[in-house]
Amino acid sequence: MMPDPQGDMPPEEFREEGRRLVDWLTDYFQWSLDNPVLSRLRPGAIRAALPADAPEEGEAFERILEDFDRVLVPGLTQWNHPGYFAYFPCGFSTPGALADFLSTAVSQQAMLWRTSPAATELEEVVLAWLRQALGLPEEFEGVIYDTASTAVVHALATARHARAPEVRTHGLAGRGPGAFRVYCSEHAHSSVDKAVITLGLGHDNLRRIPADAEYRLRPDLLAAAIEEDRRAGHLPLAVVATVGTTSVTSVDPVPSIAELCARENLWLHVDAAYAGAAAILPECRWAIDGMDRADSFVVNPHKWMFTPFDLSAFYCRRMDLLRAAFGLTPEYLKTSETSEVRNLMDTGFQLGRRFRALKLWVVMRYFGLQGIRTRLREHLRLARLFADWVDRDPGFERVAPVPFSVVCFRAVPRGVGERGGEALNAFNERLLNALNDTGEVFLSHTSLGGRYVIRLAVGNIRTTEVEIRRAWDRLRGLADELQRGSTPPSVPPRASRSGGSGT
Repeated sequence: MMPDPQGDMPPEEFREEGRRLVDWLTDYFQWSLDNPVLSRLRPGAIRAALPADAPEEGEAFERILEDFDRVLVPGLTQWNHPGYFAYFPCGFSTPGALADFLSTAVSQQAMLWRTSPAATELEEVVLAWLRQALGLPEEFEGVIYDTASTAVVHALATARHARAPEVRTHGLAGRGPGAFRVYCSEHAHSSVDKAVITLGLGHDNLRRIPADAEYRLRPDLLAAAIEEDRRAGHLPLAVVATVGTTSVTSVDPVPSIAELCARENLWLHVDAAYAGAAAILPECRWAIDGMDRADSFVVNPHKWMFTPFDLSAFYCRRMDLLRAAFGLTPEYLKTSETSEVRNLMDTGFQLGRRFRALKLWVVMRYFGLQGIRTRLREHLRLARLFADWVDRDPGFERVAPVPFSVVCFRAVPRGVGERGGEALNAFNERLLNALNDTGEVFLSHTSLGGRYVIRLAVGNIRTTEVEIRRAWDRLRGLADELQRGSTPPSVPPRASRSGGSGT
């Protein structure tokens, strides 16, 4: 069916194509199980398969979906594949996907309460649910951003406004002498670097503090750095502590850091983007010890709470300061009910806001807190099971604790380690590449103390012990092949769902 020359897709066509799309997705979720996690395409292949110019005449949706299947599907990295163990997982679930579709369809732009009372008030309610599930104090008010990277920008901007409100009007140049300093662990996320750059604080004024043997920020070295900066005429502003660092999911000692921040009058932002969700489990509540003394913190349900990307829950003890830093209402956005409501546009630099709260609301209702806890506990069990296999095998070693669902390890084959660290690093890099080339699983890596380290991150809602065992068996087999000097076979290019080559 071709589109009408005017107006939207006719209702009956929308109904038909919507059913076709749901059927396609249902088939895709099954098809994906037998196809590579990583795309096998070469750079430029998708561009070459698509027309250089937009069509002058409209095309049938059915044909568009066919081209999506034929051209784009082979170029997808399957983040929702049960064998996806790289980076941090996406929090995909089918109820969340349906909610995201519903959110897009009702097309809410939640800048003002008036432009969407539902989006505005549901966001307040669902963030209160999440805060209560984490066991945090009521004085934390929440707002939804897209990512934790956006959250840290707003946290540091609020800290700056608390210390120097004149910057809003005159800029940093008019503030006076002494540079603001921000502190974080050497293992903190690179979004802290980008935040200080974005806010004009200067990358040189971010101090990364060394970590201890378990990759946690050392409060004694933090205290020494703050004292050194004060003596040099700098102005310590804020500390970013991490609960679940990117490389090894270590947990900075938030209670000690909070005590230091209170003593030194510094803003404390806690990045719990990945591991904060674990605190929904009573046995993991230790992970957010001291969070009640933070000024702000963030947790990402789109990482480990089965909520589709993107949804980052930011909480702030002084939301009035955040609104003072960012609030700006031109005449055309003034409304009569302003004194009775809270407008989401006042909580950041973004004016327009998607109806993100809907998918978190649906996920929390569909699974319930007990259902979420059950799934998180299974992910913790699978990670510990894999770690136990690593610990028992003399050809491998675990290089970091496993507080949550990420295991950091490396192969230590006999004869390779004796040739030095670079030889061992090269072996593990070849091992990881060979593993990912099988197409069955996808793992990532990091570097710890000059060591090339492989990471396995469990968090996909469809992951079972079958995929964990497959990854382990493949690793052991490939390590043996590499040690013997043979070349592991590579996976063939991924086919489209319709059976073609994809290009």
